[in-house]
Amino acid sequence: MKIMDEFKEFAMRGNVIDLAIGVIMGVAFAPIVSTLVDNIIMPPIGYLLAGIDFSSLAVAIPTPTDPVLIKYGLFLNAVIKFLITAFAIFLLVKGINHMKKPKPTVAAPPTPTEVYLREIRDLLAKRQMGAV
Repeated sequence: MKIMDEFKEFAMRGNVIDLAIGVIMGVAFAPIVSTLVDNIIMPPIGYLLAGIDFSSLAVAIPTPTDPVLIKYGLFLNAVIKFLITAFAIFLLVKGINHMKKPKPTVAAPPTPTEVYLREIRDLLAKRQMGAV
């Protein structure tokens, strides 16, 4: 039963739950980013680069039967999707961290001991000034 208790303690840590939520949000966010990249970002970039469709970019390696295609355009699309996803998650985490910033704490009033020690320090400093 000890292993189950340890697992329960591990699973209930805040970091594990945060990670699970992050993974779920990332999976839900992926189709949005794919649509954004494929239908909104890449067409204008392709237009600016003389009508190139990145998803169709490939290098054909001739073989005796059929050519083998290295589809580097799909790889470029995937890299762009990753960068956009990473940037969006960065902004999301930055916003959450901004909301979580601790409120400035008000300094507690000094204890009587601290007050007495400050008075002693100040008196000693005045005495040193007078002796010099």
